[in-house]
Amino acid sequence: MKTKKRTRKAQSCLFAIALISIAATLAAKAAPPYLNARITPRPITANDVTIYNLPASTEYSGGLSTIGIGTPAYLELDVTNTVPLQYITNVTWSLTGPFGSVATFTNSPLPNNMPVFLPSDRLVYQVASRVLLRPDVAGQFTVTAAIASTNGVTNVSANLTVGTFYGVAGCELCHSGGTQAPDLYHPWLTTAHSGIFTGGIDGLDGSHYSVSCIKCHTVGYDTNAVTFPDNGFYSVAQQDGWTFPTNLVSSNFADMPANLQNLANVQCENCHGPGSEHMALLGDTNSPNWPSLDVPATVGTCVQCHDAPPQHADGTQWYASSHAVTTTIPSGSGRQYCVRCHTEGGFIAVVSNTVAGNGIVYSSNTVYNAIGCQTCHEPHGLTTPTNDSHLIRYVSAVTFGDGTVITNGGEGQLCMECHHSRNGSAVTNVLDYQAGLATWAGGSSSFGPHDGPQGDMIEAINGITYGKVMPSSAHRYTVTNSCVGCHMQTVASTDPGFLLSGGHTFEMSYKSVSNGLTNKVDRVDICNQCHGEITTFNFPVEDYDGNGVIQGVQTEVQNLLNQLSTLLPNSKGVIDGTVKTSLSVTTNWTTGQLNAAYNWQFVNNDGSLGVHNAPYATGLLKASIADLTGVSVAGGLPDAWVIANFGSLTNTLGAPNADPAGDGIPNWLKYSLGLNPLTPGLAVPNGVVYANGTQIGGNSSTNTLEIYTAADVTFDTVAGTTYQIQEVSSLSDGWQNVGNPIVATNNASVSYLTPTVGNVQQFFRVVQTP
Repeated sequence: MKTKKRTRKAQSCLFAIALISIAATLAAKAAPPYLNARITPRPITANDVTIYNLPASTEYSGGLSTIGIGTPAYLELDVTNTVPLQYITNVTWSLTGPFGSVATFTNSPLPNNMPVFLPSDRLVYQVASRVLLRPDVAGQFTVTAAIASTNGVTNVSANLTVGTFYGVAGCELCHSGGTQAPDLYHPWLTTAHSGIFTGGIDGLDGSHYSVSCIKCHTVGYDTNAVTFPDNGFYSVAQQDGWTFPTNLVSSNFADMPANLQNLANVQCENCHGPGSEHMALLGDTNSPNWPSLDVPATVGTCVQCHDAPPQHADGTQWYASSHAVTTTIPSGSGRQYCVRCHTEGGFIAVVSNTVAGNGIVYSSNTVYNAIGCQTCHEPHGLTTPTNDSHLIRYVSAVTFGDGTVITNGGEGQLCMECHHSRNGSAVTNVLDYQAGLATWAGGSSSFGPHDGPQGDMIEAINGITYGKVMPSSAHRYTVTNSCVGCHMQTVASTDPGFLLSGGHTFEMSYKSVSNGLTNKVDRVDICNQCHGEITTFNFPVEDYDGNGVIQGVQTEVQNLLNQLSTLLPNSKGVIDGTVKTSLSVTTNWTTGQLNAAYNWQFVNNDGSLGVHNAPYATGLLKASIADLTGVSVAGGLPDAWVIANFGSLTNTLGAPNADPAGDGIPNWLKYSLGLNPLTPGLAVPNGVVYANGTQIGGNSSTNTLEIYTAADVTFDTVAGTTYQIQEVSSLSDGWQNVGNPIVATNNASVSYLTPTVGNVQQFFRVVQTP
């Protein structure tokens, strides 16, 4: 047994003494800390070497627990980040190895400022201690860390399986068909991995190919293999005396020794680790002694090669994606319905069963792992359709929550497997919620669409339509591969947004710092193909919110969201007219309020503020506003009032600014004062008076004259200039036109009287146009 004590170093001795003293003082009072400790091999990528200034000779690692003899295992002890590290006073590492091993721990070359590997794990874990291990013989190694804290000692262990490489010929023995194992060999032959070295060394991939490429394009390339023979590519090349060819010609691969060809290209043991122990146990991955082969469930196996920008940047881009930081909350016991989209294993289980024709079968494995490379890509080549160059795991028809089957999304249909509302149809959701019935998979009852209903929005389905035909954008037909076409657009390595947007970041914007200011830059390159030279998603399209001003589409949608929210109850169930950023829906809301709330959540949760489908998003919001207010024409007056006075909503005499009585008072003002729009009033200086038989504020029977609070807007004009008076009750709302535009015929002052009765506050402005 080899033992090595590792004490965490503080920034200074004095600081360390102070922490230990504080911890000792608190020991008697504090509860034992829940460490949630684990030992894990940390992956190391090319980009890690650059970012953390590691030596250029640092060997990359996939973070596997099955490794070759002499391969570095960058071991780290992680503990929950909810416990201050000063609780840990000492960490003692110990090692149990196979017979004949003299391996020991050495200091880890990884710096203190290097965090745990996965961005999602950084939300949970922090590094408490690190060591480096190079195993020297084949077999099982057990690593243990004894964590001494102010409340006792906690032990945590991990196993490493160490072996030698056999190459693809060894794997082919069982995995090429037959009854003993699934055929993974022949699908693998269709992948780019299977020929990446062959094409490179034969000059088929250009003249850039060099010896520096083959550490990722061969199996077991480890320069330590001279000291620790592992039968990997480097070790065998040294034995055979093979060197990288001077000229890249088509005969190079064929001229290589057969045993070296067997270890070339990216193959099984690159991702699963050396297969000697697996073959010794006749392929038993459930051995009572130890698993003989790694089945990785992390991106480490991929990013050890694909985190090397600018050429190999897919993994680097993924780090900047929201997929990389999905939280652990939707996993664990009882979460089998959540893990289908919130963890890699759950998603693979559902998709695999779908491919097999078993329908949706939820995973019983609720252990968390991030949405990573293998979530979307099937590395063995078992893709649908087959021979997909991107190894996309599954592209087929997607059935949405309301039963709609989507077939026009191309590669984006893989995204839509999760990015749609999975809570049934909108109408059923509202009805079941009112009745206290289950609305979500698993039997729970909660209101509204699930987070991320982007698929429904793009396809213009599953909103509350009030029986109307909603308009839709052409994005669902014109954008090749739907989601993928925009969110994974190619970004040049010279672009400031490279590694921050497009590609596997899936981000459509990025933050740019200039002159000390941080600005959001929209990735509109793909939009320019159809929309011209725009610079932002928030470009003007039309006046969706009916305020008389064409603003950016995202502003228009936000205005409609704000308007609708003012018509819905607050957290106390009171309609207070305030703008809301979230809704506190309860079962005692009216059906109309629930319908409107569903549409508000649908558009809000989509997250694009209309970019995905502005006509559909605004159509749902306007229809909701109309249903709650009785106003179905944007910027119009209540339907009942218009129909009662003008017979039809299409009658232009019923427009808000129309003056059918010819007395200079528009319909909107007469409606607000409760006047008949068809009865002219008596014009007097600076206004109009209605009396004697014409209703004034509901007291016409008494012939009482009532004075209404009003604002006199006076401003100077210049001949030939057009002016528009606008009002707003809150500066956070959109401005509304008051009356018709005023064309000045001479240089004079204009006075305009407008009512303010019932308004707590009102702001006015005058907009000038040439």
